[in-house]
Amino acid sequence: MLEVVGFFGTDVSKVSSADQERLTALFQQSLTDALATKYQVVDQLAPGTMQLQVVILDAEAATPGLRSVSMAIPQARLLGTGYYAVSGTYPFVGGGQAAVKATDAVTGQVLGAGVDRRVGGGAIQTAAQWQWGDAENVIKAWS
Repeated sequence: MLEVVGFFGTDVSKVSSADQERLTALFQQSLTDALATKYQVVDQLAPGTMQLQVVILDAEAATPGLRSVSMAIPQARLLGTGYYAVSGTYPFVGGGQAAVKATDAVTGQVLGAGVDRRVGGGAIQTAAQWQWGDAENVIKAWS
């Protein structure tokens, strides 16, 4: 049983309510589709059922125009690579952070939990990314 609890960003004002709902819905659909390829996804708790609770903790928007310039112009790309070496992220990229908890649906025993944070990459193929493209790619990678 999958439950995407919602969006709990540290600075909720930087992500509009509409974008929060859209990213949460994408996460729900993407996870459901991925899990359904290997497991039976149910909507009722029963013995032998694992309950996954997932939450988006944060999402960051990319800066589309500046991102394209920083990856397409060789000198800017070199500076961006230097920035990555120091900070662990490329300039003007977006990303996201999420947490998951897996429990036995009947007993409530915690089976596992985790938190992950990912950011957009520096590949030239992603230079023309739209504002929430990196966050969407992160959600798909988690799924």
